[in-house]
Amino acid sequence: MDMASPSSLVTDEHFLCAICLQVFTDPVALPCGHNFCLNCITKYWETNKLCRCPMCNETFMKRPLLRINTLIASVAEKFKEPCQPDISGIGCVLCNLCGAKNTTPAIKSCLVCLTSYCATHLKPHQTIPALMRHRLIQPVDDLESRICKKHHQPLELFCNNDEIFLCLDCLDGDHKTHNAVMVEVWMKTKMDQLKASRTEIDKMIQQRQQKIVDLQHSGQTGKSNAERATSVSLKAMNASIKYIRRSFAELLDLLDEKQNAAEAHAEGLVKEIEKEIVQLTQKKMELQQLQPNDDCFQFLQSVRNVHINPPSLTKDWDAESIDCDYSKVEEAVNQLELSVMKEAFMLCDPELPAMQQYSVKVVLDPDTAHHDLSVSEDGKQVQHGQFKMLVPRKPQRFDHVLNVLAKEGFNAKTFYYEVLVKNKTEWDLGVASESINRKGDIRLSPQNGYWTIWLRKGNEYIANAGPAVVLNLRKKPQKIGIFVNYERGHVAFYDVEDSVEIYAFTGCTFTERLFPFFSPGANVDGNSAPLIITPVITKQRDHRWSDDECDDRDYD
Repeated sequence: MDMASPSSLVTDEHFLCAICLQVFTDPVALPCGHNFCLNCITKYWETNKLCRCPMCNETFMKRPLLRINTLIASVAEKFKEPCQPDISGIGCVLCNLCGAKNTTPAIKSCLVCLTSYCATHLKPHQTIPALMRHRLIQPVDDLESRICKKHHQPLELFCNNDEIFLCLDCLDGDHKTHNAVMVEVWMKTKMDQLKASRTEIDKMIQQRQQKIVDLQHSGQTGKSNAERATSVSLKAMNASIKYIRRSFAELLDLLDEKQNAAEAHAEGLVKEIEKEIVQLTQKKMELQQLQPNDDCFQFLQSVRNVHINPPSLTKDWDAESIDCDYSKVEEAVNQLELSVMKEAFMLCDPELPAMQQYSVKVVLDPDTAHHDLSVSEDGKQVQHGQFKMLVPRKPQRFDHVLNVLAKEGFNAKTFYYEVLVKNKTEWDLGVASESINRKGDIRLSPQNGYWTIWLRKGNEYIANAGPAVVLNLRKKPQKIGIFVNYERGHVAFYDVEDSVEIYAFTGCTFTERLFPFFSPGANVDGNSAPLIITPVITKQRDHRWSDDECDDRDYD
């Protein structure tokens, strides 16, 4: 593994003094753990009444005994050269002592002398003890702005409470209890924050750019998948239609053969019967010639050698019949139709747009709502409130369960409406009879006048058919459509977005008005979203096959 380069360590500011912002010279460590140049921290304490750390502001009752950390000092020496300021590129602040035609850049400014110095003129501040106590900063033009206008002292500190610059006298006055740090420390902190913010912003930008790439890729993948699904679906549907057509043609041939055989059998039977009728007719004519008379002897003599009994015909014609009952064929074909439609509805119900044409206006009736439910002013939304509502007691109000009905009921009519259930983990929807019990605990079932489905625990869908029917849905519906055909006794529930039938109650018997029924569930476990009655928007689809024609093309 490669060792980190000195420049990378300097960049990370591991060996920079927080006071002079230069590589450590004779580094020492305070009891709080922060490191400074020996000269920097000594001068700092000489200009302050309290002995405190410039970084964390911890105050020491007794000035700590400072010893040079030889390990840090030896490492810092290796980084001093790269860390020295590159004065060749500064140029914006010039030395004030180099004359009128000065072009020498300053490397430090003194807040006590209010003068900027080049490397040559700075030497007295580095060698004369009295001048060494002066506060040196990076070169700036407007040095007077760095002086406290109240105390005429250098603004060496920054108050984090009031977010203003302070001098030492300010800190001992109004800001005595405030959190104040050296301006260099504050700058370092802000620089670190800026660096962290830039890094975080870069990371956020990269994340979003990657998300764009992922979404574009997902869009392309989704398009490819949709095209493949369309191709497979068309091919499978076309093959199914071909097979049904061939089966139907075969069925027609079989029916024709069966009918022809039945007719031939009937013709054969008719011919046999006609032969027997001829025999019987001949026998009848023979017997009619034997007329009785008054002479008994003569009559008996004439019939003595004649067989007067009917011909011996042994065939039981009552047992013979022609099979002309095709009800089983009709039943099988009808069952095939129901099975195909049922499986097709699991993919997409083409009848949903036609059902949506029966949409009706549904408005919630607050007089039926449980007192913990909140119904919107327009009657289009309902949700579980945070506290019990002060509502009058009414016989039509649900008093134990979180239910509400629509204002208008329907009978002898086909109607349809839609409810948004997005972001919910629990809900009940359906229709209920006008005479349902609304007091106490209620069991939802057709026997009790409720035709409903519900969601529990975010992913458990049940049809309350009595007994309950577990619904295995491909995806979580966002909007539920409810279709009712009163006369046919039909109540169906749809995933509107996918045009898929979720469940249907069939063969029901309705004798009174049906009211749309709602329960938003309790506001727990992320179930705060309301149930919303939404306008019905019929989707216009581009049908590949019409009802009147279906080509036999293969889709590869």
